[in-house]
Amino acid sequence: MTRTCARRWTACSSLLGYAVAAYDSAEAFLAADPRGPGCILLDVQMPGLDGLALHERLQDIGNPLPVVFLSAHGDIPISVRAIKRGAEDFLTKPFKREELAAAVERALARDRMAREAGAERAARQARIDALTPREREVLGHVIKGRLNKQIAADLGTTERTIKAHRAAITEKLGLRSAPEMATFCTGLVLAQGAAK
Repeated sequence: MTRTCARRWTACSSLLGYAVAAYDSAEAFLAADPRGPGCILLDVQMPGLDGLALHERLQDIGNPLPVVFLSAHGDIPISVRAIKRGAEDFLTKPFKREELAAAVERALARDRMAREAGAERAARQARIDALTPREREVLGHVIKGRLNKQIAADLGTTERTIKAHRAAITEKLGLRSAPEMATFCTGLVLAQGAAK
């Protein structure tokens, strides 16, 4: 992207009421490593690393910001590649301000939803982390549908001990049934090095 192009996008986005930061190159953007909240407007043709390569690099390093491509040089294969890699939209210049506004709004909404989901997942993980190692071990068996008697045999303890662990798990997590626990634990780490 040229500096002139970046200024145009900055001016256009500012007119839409957004705070905007422009970068001289993909490398400058990567060095700054912004992680939002927000979205990224990219051109396909930029000096150095092009827009598609930057988008792929951002995904490789785990930058969660949604991307909207704006380009006068986009063709169908390029736009398909960008969308398949997760771009929110691909606008061809010249585009209308309303098209840009709608694409940015969708990207910002996607970013907001992803951040909310991440915060919710972190809150669930914190509740799991509050369990003792043994309670997490018992929970792992419970969400697999194992009975107290089976869990006790697997862990070399008594059924009464397992019932006590289940009661503590139920109280700490605020969940009653094994299906509720299984749903709650989806995508969380129950034990060191193991994910459900």
